[in-house]
Amino acid sequence: MSNKMITKVNGQELILERVFDAPRELVFKAFSEAEHLKHWWGPRGWVLKVCNVDFRPGGIWHYCMKCVDDNQGEFFGYESWGKAVYREIEEPERVVYTDYFSDAEGNEAEGMPASDSTMLFLEHEGKTKLVSKTLYESEEALKTVLDMGMEQGIAETWDRLEEHLESLK
Repeated sequence: MSNKMITKVNGQELILERVFDAPRELVFKAFSEAEHLKHWWGPRGWVLKVCNVDFRPGGIWHYCMKCVDDNQGEFFGYESWGKAVYREIEEPERVVYTDYFSDAEGNEAEGMPASDSTMLFLEHEGKTKLVSKTLYESEEALKTVLDMGMEQGIAETWDRLEEHLESLK
């Protein structure tokens, strides 16, 4: 992929940017509908085995990623649950949500950092510039998720999004 994600850390905020060669309405839809998310959410070698989306303010997205790549060693077969609670939605410009690690029932995982995220979908020369701003409760909480490999995971996820958007042309 020639179009790489730009990463910035500012205190306890993680800012990610990338331009996608697709109209912003389509990129927005890819983030808001389970039928799209199932095709691209998660790093390479992971599939979205559960994807329940209630895309409205106050609604919840509850999901489970599973590692299906036996080349990923100890992660093979591992499941990672997450939950997003949508706070604001302005189609096709912005989504604001709180993001949690969770269990299969949707309970927030103890000891894992939650975050507040704002996703901006900006018109950019006929393409879409996606800007993700995620605020953690502390610099240490942000460091925890970065140490877990989140930056690489999101970069791979957004590569998969680019491939999904390409497949829709």
